Amino acid sequence: MKQPAILIPEGCEKVLLHACCAPCSSAIVEWLLNNGVRPTIFYFNPNIWPREEYEIRKNESKRHAEGLGIDWIDGDYDHGAWRKGVCGLENEPERGGRCEMCFTLRLTETARKAKELGFRYFATTLASSRWKSLEQIERAGLIAQETVKSEDSPSPLFWAQNWRKGGLQERRNQLLKENQFYNQQYCGCEFSARNGANTKPLLRAQMREAKKQHEEQLARLSKEVVEKLADQLRLILTSNPSPLTLNPSPKTIMAFWSLPDEVDIRPLVEQLVEHGHTVVLPKVLDGERMELRRFSPEEDLAEGPYHLLEPVGESFTAYDTIDVVLVPGMAFDAAGHRLGRGKGYYDRFLPLVPQARKMGVCWPFQRVPEVPVDAHDFTVDMVVG
Repeated sequence: MKQPAILIPEGCEKVLLHACCAPCSSAIVEWLLNNGVRPTIFYFNPNIWPREEYEIRKNESKRHAEGLGIDWIDGDYDHGAWRKGVCGLENEPERGGRCEMCFTLRLTETARKAKELGFRYFATTLASSRWKSLEQIERAGLIAQETVKSEDSPSPLFWAQNWRKGGLQERRNQLLKENQFYNQQYCGCEFSARNGANTKPLLRAQMREAKKQHEEQLARLSKEVVEKLADQLRLILTSNPSPLTLNPSPKTIMAFWSLPDEVDIRPLVEQLVEHGHTVVLPKVLDGERMELRRFSPEEDLAEGPYHLLEPVGESFTAYDTIDVVLVPGMAFDAAGHRLGRGKGYYDRFLPLVPQARKMGVCWPFQRVPEVPVDAHDFTVDMVVG
C-alpha cells in the first residue's frame, strides 16, 4: 500500500508553525486546516535584511494568517544577534554551515515559544523550499528539541516533514498568485543574496522573473509606491499639506514616462505639471546619451523607434536648476546603489546634476540587500518603493 505523502504525528491537533514567509506558508497551512491540525504561525526571522524587507515579509505573513482567522505571533527582530550567531560563517556556500546554524537559531526560538505556550509539536515552512537542505532542517529541529528539553515540564517535539510532497509545491504557486503575495528571489539573508545575485545579468534576470510573479499586483503596488513618492516630494517641494501644491515657488523635476514594466508614476507626473512645477523627461539620443525635454500635456509624447513614448517638447538644458530627479531601476539596495538595464544612460547623466536630490523609484520586491557595483555606477540619495 502506498504511504501518504504527509504523516501527522500521533495526537497532533495543533502545531506551532515557524513561517519564513506567506508564500511558503500558504499551501502548508491550507493542508493542515483541511486535515484537522490547527496551526499557529510564529514569525521569527531575524536573518532577513534589510529591515524594510523584513517588515514587508512580516506584514504579508500576518495578512495571510488574519485572512484565514488563525493565530499569528510576532517574534522579535534582532538582526545583530543573528549576525553574532553566524559569525565566522559569512563566506559559507548555500546549504553550508551558515544555513544550518541559521536554521538552528530560528528553530530553537520556535521550540522555546512552543514550550512556553504548551504546544506538543512545532514545525517549520523552511522544509517547503527546494533550495534548502531537508537534512539540515531536520538536524536543526532536533537540536532545538533537545535544547529546550528539561525534566520539570514536557518538551515539544519537532515535526520533521518534507512539505514539498503531496502536490503542495504546485499548490503554493497557485496560492501565491491567488493571494497576490509578495515574493522575493532570495531567502532574506544578505549573504545568500550576495552569493546568489553577485552578477548584474543574474540579478536582472531575477528581477524580470519577480515582475512576472507579481504581474497581477503591479497596478496596486504602483499606487502604493506613488503615494509614498508624493509624500517624499511634499517634504522636498513644499511645506503645505497638499503633496504637490506650490510653496512658495515652482520647482523643476526630472521624471520619467513609465515603461510597462516600471512603477507607473504617470499620474503623478501630470499632477506635478498641473500644480505649476516644471517637469522634464529624458529622451535617448544616438544610443549613447540622454537629453531632456519639457513636458506639459501628454501630447508632448510621440512614439519613438522602439514603439515607446518619448518627449517631443522643447529642449531643456538648464541642468543646474533641477531640484529632484526621479530615477527608475531594475533593483536598488539600502546604500542607494542602482541596477539599470545595462545601457548606462543614468550613470552618465546623473553626475551632470550634482545639486539635485536623486530618488530611486521601484516596487518593493526590487529592493535587494546588495546591488553589484562597478566604478562608473552612480548612487541615488534615497529609494522609494
